[in-house]
Amino acid sequence: MASSQQRFSSYPQAREGPQTTSTYAEESIPPLRGWPLVLAANAVTRLPFLAGVTWTNARFGGIKDIPGLEQYDYRFHVGYQYSTDDSELSRLAVTSELFPPQPEDLVGRFYSTSDYHELYKTGKLTPLQVAKALIPLISREHAGKYVSAWTDTHAEAVLAAAKASTERYRQGKPLGLLDGVPVGVKEDTDVAGYTSYYGQRPEPSDPAFVPATKSLWPVAQLQAAGAVVVGTLAMHELGSDVTGCNPRRGSPKNWYNTSYYTGGSSSGAGSALSAGLVPIAIGTDAGGSIRIPSSFCGMYGLKPTLHRTHAMKSSICVIGPLAATTADLTIAYRLMTAPNPDDAIQSSFAPSIPPSPSAKKTIGICRGWNDRASSAVSKSTQQAIDYFVGKLGYSVVDINIPYLQEGQWAHGAWALAEALDHLRSRLRGRSSYSINHCNEILMTVSGCTAATDMIKYSQMRALLMEHLAFLFKKYPGLLIVTPTVPEAGWKIHPGDEAYGFSDANLTMRMMMYIWLANSTGCPAVTVPVGYAESEQGEGKLPIGLMAMGEWGAEEQLLSWAAEAEGYLNGALDGGRVRPKEWADVVRLAGEVDLESS
Repeated sequence: MASSQQRFSSYPQAREGPQTTSTYAEESIPPLRGWPLVLAANAVTRLPFLAGVTWTNARFGGIKDIPGLEQYDYRFHVGYQYSTDDSELSRLAVTSELFPPQPEDLVGRFYSTSDYHELYKTGKLTPLQVAKALIPLISREHAGKYVSAWTDTHAEAVLAAAKASTERYRQGKPLGLLDGVPVGVKEDTDVAGYTSYYGQRPEPSDPAFVPATKSLWPVAQLQAAGAVVVGTLAMHELGSDVTGCNPRRGSPKNWYNTSYYTGGSSSGAGSALSAGLVPIAIGTDAGGSIRIPSSFCGMYGLKPTLHRTHAMKSSICVIGPLAATTADLTIAYRLMTAPNPDDAIQSSFAPSIPPSPSAKKTIGICRGWNDRASSAVSKSTQQAIDYFVGKLGYSVVDINIPYLQEGQWAHGAWALAEALDHLRSRLRGRSSYSINHCNEILMTVSGCTAATDMIKYSQMRALLMEHLAFLFKKYPGLLIVTPTVPEAGWKIHPGDEAYGFSDANLTMRMMMYIWLANSTGCPAVTVPVGYAESEQGEGKLPIGLMAMGEWGAEEQLLSWAAEAEGYLNGALDGGRVRPKEWADVVRLAGEVDLESS
């Protein structure tokens, strides 16, 4: 695949960074649970010096003395402008011919958009039957079995959308492949009529939380294609950690093993997908919040190039799809990235171009980084890489990425600074707000970040972006491949639901591989490639493999993900695994009374 540099302005200078070896010093913040967490939250919020000590212990100031960092320009934003080329739009088609259903006898098969579309076209099922089957499973009014994944479901609106879709199919005029297909949307992304709670549990009269008057562009594009948004999906409060534990609202279940977290912050999305309730979910990702739950829940997740689907008020966060299959990940991505005429940044992107069949296939491995994964994760991910090399013609090159731990510190502090600003912006002049004890600590500590520290973080970003540009120039079409997370899962500790917990050491470890794509704005995709035995509970734990590509290389990543899906379904011993409590939505929908539909 040819480099995309000629299509971008403001592309980073291709400059190799220093040859460094990160020592990965252990963080010095002890885990906090129960009453120690409550006492710590009260102490940190009331004693400024203690907040400063905690900020220092988190090493958020650890990059200011790096020699040579002052040589780099400030990069407070990725800041690309992309040239458009209408002749390439045909490459982004979404048709049934491009996305046929998977074989019906496939082991561990999940229902896809194409399955629903085929059932609707042939009259074997209707969108209304599917909606009526789902509502009792996901709504709080019915105390549904899978309600932990969902924040809200507006049954009347869901049924109305499903009825309209059913009528279109009856007339032989569906809007396209996605018409009538159920989807879910993370609750920090506006859906018309729904309230974005950001994982918080506000008072009913809180003026900061009101229903959205219209859906955000990426969601609106799915709705315009006929998708039925069956509800909003739960999330980690403020999106501030990667477990999905939410003591005030309840934590979504990981249906592969309910003794482990789903991952966060798009925790409800991972739960709903692993349960088989929807084939597509929309999430957000500022620090792995699409990719980590996708990995923990055995799903596919795409973090697009910064602003590719919507120009958010963030320099690290994106809106992107999670899905049960790579076909659905591609369908969602292509629809979500339709140019928005009211968004000057998003609409300036050129369509991402699929790689040529003759393009050289290159995987970059940073050995010291990848080797920090657990033995179970390392074994599964290496087997998948061996398949790419032995069966699909990929070559492997060893690469170096400088300042991996220092860059992660900078990203962590940056992410928390943005989270604090977003929280304050929603207060609308109020001086107080209600968040859990963990977030009281995080938001207070985040307030210690000085402007001079943000400048150094921006220079670290510039260094990393220029080094990546150097690698992409040296190896055109390079995909940097790592485990998605270094552990197969995150165990639920007894009592976590009472107050939540804070474990900065494990949080930073779980984010070890994902932060780089957020910090630099590059796209990345995660795919399931294996399963590990669990240490508690019942059920195996999914293992994810991640590839990060050049800015604008989403279609290349999706092609790679499809190849990885071939490995999972056809080469992995035992194939894909479905959770024991997987919901057979098609069967349940078929039991809905046709006369009432």
